[in-house]
Amino acid sequence: MLLIFGTRLTDVILVLVSFVCPHCGVDAQQRVTKTANRVTLFFVPLFAISTRYHVHCTHCGAATALTKKQAEHSVEWAAQQR
Repeated sequence: MLLIFGTRLTDVILVLVSFVCPHCGVDAQQRVTKTANRVTLFFVPLFAISTRYHVHCTHCGAATALTKKQAEHSVEWAAQQR
């Protein structure tokens, strides 16, 4: 019997927010992303084994790690700004 299993990273953009990047100092769009490492069986993702959140500057490309609470807060804040 042949079993094909492995892992796959999936990125999801949660929200775009605009503020001054701490790395380049430019007021630019920032992407808040969720990266999940998922176990796969026959190339079908089954479940996540780890989840990370980051904010990426669209101007300089710098990435900063976020906690889940910070990522959720940025989504709530962006919804209130609309």
